[in-house]
Amino acid sequence: MRFVSFELDGKPCLGVRDAESIRVLGEFALEDLLADGVDLVAFAKANTSSRHVSADTVRLLAPLRNPPKILCVGLNYRDHSAESQYAQPDYPTLFTRVNTSLVAHDAPIVRPDVPDSEGVDYEGELAVVIGRGGRHIRHEDALDHVAGYSVFNDGSIREYQFKTPQWTMGKNFDATGAFGPDLVTADELPAGARGLLLQTRLNGEVVQSASTDDMVFDVATLIEVISQAITLEPGDVIVAGTPSGIGWARTPKLLMREGDVCEVEIERVGLLRNAIADEVTLRKSRA
Repeated sequence: MRFVSFELDGKPCLGVRDAESIRVLGEFALEDLLADGVDLVAFAKANTSSRHVSADTVRLLAPLRNPPKILCVGLNYRDHSAESQYAQPDYPTLFTRVNTSLVAHDAPIVRPDVPDSEGVDYEGELAVVIGRGGRHIRHEDALDHVAGYSVFNDGSIREYQFKTPQWTMGKNFDATGAFGPDLVTADELPAGARGLLLQTRLNGEVVQSASTDDMVFDVATLIEVISQAITLEPGDVIVAGTPSGIGWARTPKLLMREGDVCEVEIERVGLLRNAIADEVTLRKSRA
């Protein structure tokens, strides 16, 4: 089942997508339902709402608007580690994102108004949404804790990412982390979302292409390792890493600038599309 968060009549709502039609479930937030232990598929089937809206007539929101935690995995594809000139780590490389960095499908990824930054780099990634939390989760039980999957573009301001050994600043500029459009429940996909084609396209040109099978640490392993230290909560998002092809590793560098359009598509999960806009331009348009 495909869940969509969107704005209707000025209020955030939740719905179930069927092609380009969305059945309106009501003014619910996915993160609240997950926190309450709701089985999403059973909830949607039991909801008797018959109101439908076209996906083209509503403003989509990120599937989870305020996830408790966003935990990102760096260097989880060997070819990306090689192009980044890092030795492949034998333990997951983790960093966090904050909610203000999130941006929805069809909303602009914002190139920030800061000195010494040429553009935003793209990173197409699989997003894993936790449905049932826990600590010290066993590998064999890990996938039972997944509510579903979505698509993420981990937009990065590289000049700020590499100002220090910690990547947090360059990964957390406002409106740089695109997320959505749907949350696809785990029962709709192969276990651990394995074997799915992930592609990133910039202005129609394929710049990243890989299988989720190529991840060094699969979804179950990430859940097991993260939960050794951190209690996973319902609604947490694990962003599972990007393959090779990033713009920063190219000669010349290929960074996203105002007017560009970036699409990240994961087979059977969905297509996430965002135009790039300068913060200065947006500020002037809102003045």
